[in-house]
Amino acid sequence: MPSSYLKLRAKGFSIDAGLAVDARLVRSASSSLSKEKIEKVRQERQSKEQDDKDKPVKFSRDVESDWTVKRDVPVYGMKEHASIDVRSGLVLSTVLSRASEHDTNYFQYVVIKSMHTRKMPPIVYADKGYHGQANREFLHINDMEDGIMRKDERNAKITELEITRNKMISKVRYKIEQYFGVTALHQGASRARFTTFAKEGWDRICQAIAFNLKRSYRSGLRELAPAMAI
Repeated sequence: MPSSYLKLRAKGFSIDAGLAVDARLVRSASSSLSKEKIEKVRQERQSKEQDDKDKPVKFSRDVESDWTVKRDVPVYGMKEHASIDVRSGLVLSTVLSRASEHDTNYFQYVVIKSMHTRKMPPIVYADKGYHGQANREFLHINDMEDGIMRKDERNAKITELEITRNKMISKVRYKIEQYFGVTALHQGASRARFTTFAKEGWDRICQAIAFNLKRSYRSGLRELAPAMAI
């Protein structure tokens, strides 16, 4: 077992007490284009890359992002899928996708990517966007407790008991909203800085490290913070 993990336990911190998973939209670093123009730029880029295989070709236009709609407003960008430990509030994973990708498609990947010890997280919390049989079965098969909020189905409304359960879950998973809120306010994380997933992905990891450093600094764990990052 890593010494940093033992030190974390001794300090009362945790990275395996349970997970909260969520996602947020990240607006593109470049100005938006119509779907038709984006596809045209993608094709032009592919042809240039094929013509110049021996030397890297630099592009400033973001064509890896795509369109989605949030609260009836079109958004061109990416989506960040992340997880935190529900006890310590430390960020355990972050990964990017196109904005149009549904949150639930990345649930299992984010959970697996969040496991930094041999111990399975005892429970995983998530909002209604992750509700679905596949995710619940994934948790059950891997002996993780289901902390996913329930929502109305076509043929069934959620019960009063499930409404109460949802409220209890929301009181636990709020810590990941803290990560999103703090990094959006102080690091401009609601908008991308780079135009490719590779570069922006590394930038997101650096933001998570900075967030963990600040959180651990306040708790007297400065020497452990780098070991706790992603």
